[in-house]
Amino acid sequence: MIVELARGLWTTFRALFFEKKVTVQYPEEKRPVSARFRGRHVLNRYENGLEKCIGCSLCAAACPADAIFVESAENSDEKRFSPGERYASTYEINMLRCIYCGFCEDACPTEAITLGDNYELSFYDRRDAIYNKDMLIVPVPQGGQLPPLVTEPGTFTRSVPAMKDPVD
Repeated sequence: MIVELARGLWTTFRALFFEKKVTVQYPEEKRPVSARFRGRHVLNRYENGLEKCIGCSLCAAACPADAIFVESAENSDEKRFSPGERYASTYEINMLRCIYCGFCEDACPTEAITLGDNYELSFYDRRDAIYNKDMLIVPVPQGGQLPPLVTEPGTFTRSVPAMKDPVD
């Protein structure tokens, strides 16, 4: 019994005096997260400013915690929010119910929803834990326009833009 006690104390003293400390001064200094980390959700945009979300609700169907609510509305050429026929007029995620599994990210056909690297989530009220579309969507990229856009008829005929082959 004395041998086990001495071995445990030696481990403690070795870590205390001979090993490098790994203290991080949070929040001034933030630790980098791994590439596979799944944090706060982000709704993405195209380079021209249009929203990638087409309001298909596949993310809500794939969510095992039933944390996502999507309500879609019709796009028109006079008032266009996304390239498809529809757009998400209401998009809400209940962060208290979310289990950060990434199924919503996998189910999205336009890669509109992604799980980012932000892990600083705190709420004082349960209502503050419901993130709406305005809280989730990224800002308009440089050179883009804020939707709704007025477009020429027939400009957008596909929900998902045609992908180009990679060039070496």
